[in-house]
Amino acid sequence: MRSGTVAVIGKANAGKSTLVNVLVGEKVAIVSPKPQTTRDRIMGILTREDGQIVFVDTPGLYKSRNALTGIMMRTTETTAKDVDAVLFVHDGHAGVREDDIALMKKYAALGVPMLIAYTKTDIMPKENIPADCKLLFDAGVEADVYPVSARKGRNIAKLADAVMALLPEGEPLFAGDVVSDRSEKFMIAELMREKILLKYEKEIPHGVAVIVNTFEKQENGAWRIDLDIVCEKKNHKAILIGKQGQALKETASFARKDMEKFLGAKVFLTVYVKVKEDWRDREKLIREFGYDEE
Repeated sequence: MRSGTVAVIGKANAGKSTLVNVLVGEKVAIVSPKPQTTRDRIMGILTREDGQIVFVDTPGLYKSRNALTGIMMRTTETTAKDVDAVLFVHDGHAGVREDDIALMKKYAALGVPMLIAYTKTDIMPKENIPADCKLLFDAGVEADVYPVSARKGRNIAKLADAVMALLPEGEPLFAGDVVSDRSEKFMIAELMREKILLKYEKEIPHGVAVIVNTFEKQENGAWRIDLDIVCEKKNHKAILIGKQGQALKETASFARKDMEKFLGAKVFLTVYVKVKEDWRDREKLIREFGYDEE
């Protein structure tokens, strides 16, 4: 039996979280088409008869613009140095640039085995795949490349087999029925943030934190959830709420349905919007909101 940890690393919006969800077979990380969707290090655990893979989904590689993104980038760097293997996720649809090659070489040089998941092959010309693979080989990227489509499920099983083969022999790190190291309360906050990312445009969703104040299961089996959406500016609050509160009602309803699916029970959700000016550059608030470095 094999068992170990695998850092899932790549540029922002390369499809890391989507790929981890498909590999694990459960939604363990939120997804959206916007960069910086993943802020935390989240484990997704795949347990099979031949072993266990602990995928460590990391924030996308992104140029730091504030204290929060600085923490996110350091989390990714730290994770990559403390695992058994690296799965570098590359957006094949975006092509291959010199900075992509430089990043791949950087992580291949860490001294742990590395594979490249070349994603989004379902939305790109097929003839680009062998050309890009040759480009990586000629550039000296020493890692096997697996073209995959998480959305279509293409080559996902082959990729999982290849990752498993890289891991050392050992007993499982988690019980067989565990799919994530994160709590239900954490996922509730993330589901709310996911819907904000999908609903709102420009900078607003990136400047939002979600704080769960009440997470209680009632005697009748339903859940009572009260949470705060924290934004950075008063005009952002107005946009989040919308005219006569309509935007917030729609977003909360959207989130509540996913929460009920996730928890398997009725959810009574109360949402408030608060303003904390420029919280992403205020270390005390960053820690308070749960984004401090581990």
